[in-house]
Amino acid sequence: MPGAMEPMQDTGETKAPHLAGAGAGSPHLDPAYVNAMSHFYRGELGRIMAWRTRLDATTNWAITVTSTVFTVAFSIRDVPHGIFFFNIAVVWILLWIEARRYRFYDAFRARVRLLEAHFLVPMVLQSAQFLQGDWQKILCEDLLMPSFKITKFEALGRRLKRNYVYLFILILGAWLTKIFLHAPAPVTSWSTFFEAIAAGHGMPAWLVVGVFALTFFGVISTTMYISRVSPGEFSDFGMRKRALWKL
Repeated sequence: MPGAMEPMQDTGETKAPHLAGAGAGSPHLDPAYVNAMSHFYRGELGRIMAWRTRLDATTNWAITVTSTVFTVAFSIRDVPHGIFFFNIAVVWILLWIEARRYRFYDAFRARVRLLEAHFLVPMVLQSAQFLQGDWQKILCEDLLMPSFKITKFEALGRRLKRNYVYLFILILGAWLTKIFLHAPAPVTSWSTFFEAIAAGHGMPAWLVVGVFALTFFGVISTTMYISRVSPGEFSDFGMRKRALWKL
């Protein structure tokens, strides 16, 4: 019948309520939705910055303790080299605390990256192509049931790789330097070296060497393993060459 309204045909396409006419061109988003998501992104960004500050705090504590131990060990000759056991123990404790904090930081950072990849990128490109997928469902599930994204061992390995491996290597070098500088007799052979290790604290030399060897073998092996299986989010070279980033 002329002038009659034709029935709507189901094209099989279902669009989200906040996407008004999103097609091949630029996305037309509901301003209220964009405003809410912008505030949400800003809030999550502030949260990860707070956890980032907490990570820096534990690293600064470890550096402060190590510097204090070095000052005491090298300024007072009678202080035994066993003081570096205390240094290692404190640094391990701070590393464990920082690894726990890093898991929280990584959990909230994942939300920020999700928003950047699936919300900000389409707006920058003025395309609705990346507004597909289950990212909204994943984000809602994480808001309802927050969860960590990495294991405790992976978090510990990442912080060890980023900062603490250098502290442990520095402690090892300081320990050896303390032995050679403040030994009761000049260290000229392996026998005098083990005598210098055993002097001053009453522990057998093999125990001291064993503890230090196991500690630093664990540090190096963990760092190498994490570098291979969990390199992190950033890569040395992105999809574009550095020369193209002329800002």
